[in-house]
Amino acid sequence: MSAQSQSLSSLSASVSSLRNSLSLLDSSISILDSGISDFPRLKKVLSSTRHFELTPHTTLQSAQSSLASELSPAITTLLTRAEIYISKLERKQNNLIARSELLEGRLEGAGESAKGLRKQRSLDRLVKGRGMGMGGKGMGGGGNEERALRLKALRGKKERLGYVVERLTLQSQQRQRQLRMSVAAT
Repeated sequence: MSAQSQSLSSLSASVSSLRNSLSLLDSSISILDSGISDFPRLKKVLSSTRHFELTPHTTLQSAQSSLASELSPAITTLLTRAEIYISKLERKQNNLIARSELLEGRLEGAGESAKGLRKQRSLDRLVKGRGMGMGGKGMGGGGNEERALRLKALRGKKERLGYVVERLTLQSQQRQRQLRMSVAAT
């Protein structure tokens, strides 16, 4: 039985060694399990987040050129609209300036005609006073009165013609400005 007891003792040593190995494996598995349980969080932490994309220079240039080709016609259209509108405003401004000059000339002409009217009235009083002084006798008084009336009519005509000439001059200047503006616009 000694062989049997030796084999039993060696088997019991094997079993105890196997049990020790199993307990060592169990403890290794629990250690690995606790180490692996944190892997999803570590994966998130260690993964690199790209906040800014780096693109090649050629891609950037092609995007810029395509954007420029899309925007260029719209920008040109807007610029031409703005230029047309500005030229219209300039023409309107010039028309208003010319109109104000014309009206200013008319006001000055009206002021001068009022002075001329005062001179005319004083001349009439003078002629009437001479006519009364003569007592209305003879042809000399009638001739002077007729002459004064003719002089009065000629002065009135002179003032009217001066006003017409001034008005036509201002209109001519206004048309020249308009013509220059239309030539400059084209």
